[in-house]
Amino acid sequence: MAPVETSSPEQHEDAGKAAAAATRSYWRWHKDDFFPEPSFASWGAYRRALGATPARLRDRFAGRSTDAAELGALRRRSENEMRRCLTWWDLTWFGFGSVIGAGIFVLTGQEARDHAGPAIVLSYVASGLSAMLSVFCYTEFAVEIPVAGGSFAYLRVELGDVAAFIAAANLILENIIGTAAGYNELDPIAVVVIAVTAALAMLSAKGTSRVNWVASAVHVLVIGFVIVAGFIHANPSNLRPFMPYGVPGVFRAAAIVYFAYGGFDNIATMADETKNPSRDIPLGLLGSMSVITAIYCVMALVLSMMQPYTAVDRSAAYSVAFSSVGMHWAQYVVALGALKGMTTVLLVGALGQARYTTHIARSHIIPPVFALVHPRTGTPVHATALIAVASACIALFSSLDVLSSLLSVSTLFIFMMMATALLVRRYYVRGVTTQAHARRFAALLLLVIASSAGIAAYWGTSPERWQGYVVLVPVWAAGTLGIQVLVPAARAPKVWGVPLVPWLPSLSIATNLFLMGSLGKDAFIRFGVCTAVMLVYYVLVGLHATYDVAHGACAGEEEDEFTAADDDKKVAAADVEKADAADGVR
Repeated sequence: MAPVETSSPEQHEDAGKAAAAATRSYWRWHKDDFFPEPSFASWGAYRRALGATPARLRDRFAGRSTDAAELGALRRRSENEMRRCLTWWDLTWFGFGSVIGAGIFVLTGQEARDHAGPAIVLSYVASGLSAMLSVFCYTEFAVEIPVAGGSFAYLRVELGDVAAFIAAANLILENIIGTAAGYNELDPIAVVVIAVTAALAMLSAKGTSRVNWVASAVHVLVIGFVIVAGFIHANPSNLRPFMPYGVPGVFRAAAIVYFAYGGFDNIATMADETKNPSRDIPLGLLGSMSVITAIYCVMALVLSMMQPYTAVDRSAAYSVAFSSVGMHWAQYVVALGALKGMTTVLLVGALGQARYTTHIARSHIIPPVFALVHPRTGTPVHATALIAVASACIALFSSLDVLSSLLSVSTLFIFMMMATALLVRRYYVRGVTTQAHARRFAALLLLVIASSAGIAAYWGTSPERWQGYVVLVPVWAAGTLGIQVLVPAARAPKVWGVPLVPWLPSLSIATNLFLMGSLGKDAFIRFGVCTAVMLVYYVLVGLHATYDVAHGACAGEEEDEFTAADDDKKVAAADVEKADAADGVR
């Protein structure tokens, strides 16, 4: 008689939990769905958690996630998988849809008139180069940690929990503002458009991609018309004087028009739904951003040659420019392009922003109910609705001139952190890097950041003087060279890596901080106030939730830190050996 298999009580319990999870409704709104952590079980537990705030802050400053945890444990918290249905073609068009919006039509005229004159072309070149440096950094991370969290997940692995929260706070702020921007105050049309695009994003990622193809194709045709018709009516004499506001005006405009390059990071957040993320994400990111940078520079040149900068209309630059040469009907074509641009930005933004929010909720920084993926649509419906509602509220009461400067400083700050994280990833791995090398790397990295900030501050206070740069630029170069020569690499990229490390990410740090320094004080005041409010939320809520999860205190939650640390050490050591062998070091 064959033996009868019996199951243990533990197996029965696990099976019961799985069955319960399978039968739970997606639409659940109980207290435990929002705050399941022990720190929020009762008012007494919360008071004890607040009393432990200093110790928990120290723990979270030191805490790091791992590649494996982000790809495994955190993704399982969504309960259902997102559907892998996107290709490099989808991602390339998502790049066009998420980046080319109303900004190019509105900000070009505004900044040409106020700060740069015809040199607005150089402003787009400067901000485009800075954006491309950030694209390279994003691409390496997206290939090696292909998850929906994008920069939040990357920073959580390399810079830790607190740095990741600061990024998360600014990401959510950036996403909400980016969706709301482009409309005037008290505009109910914005609310309607946001609602429609959010609804489409909830239904299907692939369906959203198809709509984006069509809308983006129309937008590209409009841009082609603007370029061709504009050059036909161009007058080179309008380029004189080329730089009426001097070099400071060029970089002040560059910092503002950086807003027009925002959104490309949405592509990295689509990793959970990409069929081959290691191949498709680099193609989508690098391909779309290279073409977009060229388009922006040419469009800026067209506007500068059609009218003297003093005649450029701040709010309707291209429409007025075509009217000035007798093409009054062209204003309707331009209006169509601006409308299509806003629509695609909102459409792709609804996808990318929800996926950022989903992964942030997976970490419990915000309530984990927003991490849930709908079992039928394969999309994060709760996260999409959260961003849509917040964006609609902002769109009702804010205008582009306020939003663009705040969004620019937030975006530049995150991109600076991303470049820093890439250097940390290459030169520091816990258990592989010696303490002496870690201290040396930390000192040199701080030197790079401090000298870059010093260059930006010097430019902001004394743009016409050159003496400070004679000291600060060599210090930046010495810090970067020191990392290259004095600190051995701790990790090599597995598939694709940023070239010229540490120079390229170090230059990205410097350019992002430089552009930040070119913004006015009002942008920093708004940025500081928003960040301070978000840090209050972290200390009161996010800190205790993530602490509980990191230490396995939540029922049904495994620890998401250090679980794969040994595997990461082995992989990093193997990568270094391969790189050394290829370089002939060993």
